Amino acid sequence: MTADLNPLQYPIGVFKTPETISQGQIVDWISILEQFPERLEFLVTNLNEAQLDTVYRPQGWTIRQVVHHLSDSHHHSYTRFKWALTEDTPVIKAYDEGLWADLSDSKTAPINMSILHLKAVHHKLVYLLRSLSETEWNRSFIHPETNKEILLKHQVGLYAWHSNHHYAHIENLLKRNGWI
Repeated sequence: MTADLNPLQYPIGVFKTPETISQGQIVDWISILEQFPERLEFLVTNLNEAQLDTVYRPQGWTIRQVVHHLSDSHHHSYTRFKWALTEDTPVIKAYDEGLWADLSDSKTAPINMSILHLKAVHHKLVYLLRSLSETEWNRSFIHPETNKEILLKHQVGLYAWHSNHHYAHIENLLKRNGWI
């Protein structure tokens, strides 16, 4: 991690795509995605309302918002995989995650709905990812904010990182506050 990165914001550093992405790396990333919903559930399931409404860093989201964000974001990722597999280099729809996190469902809804959603989305995603051929892993989409082509084998790594990134936000807060 570079010295100018805020460790509260980037507790595991920023995602860097390996120069070469091996099939073994893809299998490892899929495993992270497969295990993530249960790991997250175990981490947050016994938190009370006050704990869920605690921000993980100054100007950050609450634990509740992070859990709902993960559900929203990973749902989008699943859809992006499907688009890239069924269309020729589609331009995907971006969304403003900050505005989504400020909606009432992200700020007040029980986290169990997003945990259940993550379990379903990840179950479907992992099933799909395990069936992809090398050719399919090299399919891509265009992200409209960067106008860059994103290969699916990059996307799986990014979302494995994203899972661990937000898990670390929550886990580090729980440790700092003596809640685990």
